Amino acid sequence: MNSRENFKHAKRIVVKIGSSLLTKGGKGLDKIAIAQWVEQMAALRKSGVDVILVSSGSVAEGVWRLGLKARPTSLHELQAAAAVGQMGLVRVFDDTFQQHGIHASQVLLTHDDLSNRQRYLNARSTLLTLLQFGVVPVINENDTVATEEIRFGDNDTLAALVANLVEADLLLILTDQQGLFTADPSVDNDATLIPQINVNDERLESMAGESRSGLGRGGMSTKVSAARLAARSGAATVVAAGATQNIIQAVLNGDVIGTHFLPDIEPLLARKRWLAGQLQVKGQLVLDNGAVEMLKNNGKSLLAVGVKWATGQFERGELVSCLDQNGVEIARGLVNYGSEETQKIAGKSSADFQSILGYADDLELIHRDNLVLI
Repeated sequence: MNSRENFKHAKRIVVKIGSSLLTKGGKGLDKIAIAQWVEQMAALRKSGVDVILVSSGSVAEGVWRLGLKARPTSLHELQAAAAVGQMGLVRVFDDTFQQHGIHASQVLLTHDDLSNRQRYLNARSTLLTLLQFGVVPVINENDTVATEEIRFGDNDTLAALVANLVEADLLLILTDQQGLFTADPSVDNDATLIPQINVNDERLESMAGESRSGLGRGGMSTKVSAARLAARSGAATVVAAGATQNIIQAVLNGDVIGTHFLPDIEPLLARKRWLAGQLQVKGQLVLDNGAVEMLKNNGKSLLAVGVKWATGQFERGELVSCLDQNGVEIARGLVNYGSEETQKIAGKSSADFQSILGYADDLELIHRDNLVLI
């Protein structure tokens, strides 16, 4: 989204709220502030906008509940604090969304969930299904089982990866700062807020600083990195002060508030580039004429009934090429069934999956959201 005016037309947003905001600077969950953010997100949800919340604060809340004097440094102590704090986070968000007649759900992720193709597809399918049910997913890093090798490092990065995962139009990072400044405003009186900047601007490294609150792992530098990561799928990012009154709705209204990080590629082109060029093709599906027509002209998902045969060895979530009967590639996509299952259900109705396979994970062989025409 290259203009704040376009935020008014956003259909799916990811909202990330930082630890210092959620826990009143480490003094326990700020239920009043949470209620205000939830009220805004609930209004958006009721207006038809998909909302995914990425919530920091489990460790900070756990530190407060356990009476610790500072954030732990050892991994096991962090995991223990997260396990305790997550209980409080879940309870508050669930109760508060319920007051608006909206269900929330807890989703805990590790980096491995989004780097493994099968688990990536499973996570994506679950989140999209929750959104279809009108639920607001509340996502946090699975701190209680994460190891140093698979931790996201901060929830800004997690939020950006989630924006990629669900193809969000906008990533909104709410923090205790007004946005990105030309310099550190706490030490430079001449520092000014930057209302808009491209994610590839070379000045970003010198302007972004580290976290000063000590409650979370992310500073402005992680938010810049998150904006760049979100831009890979064409999502815009806004970093703004979460304490601002009606902040979420103000951003969606297109108000000039915080810093708007401009992506350098449109969402459709970003996804097409990713599917078509950055993943290795593991197999081929030969389609009948009807399936070719549905994909090319109607933007439909690929159903098994339109597949004549499959070749190659592939697992669920891997990339396959879709060919017409002359061997011409017309599309690529992430397949919902492995090669053995696909060979069994090729040419069959989805109603027969249960009797053929003994289960039916998905009705589509390739969902249209995971498919691009070549």
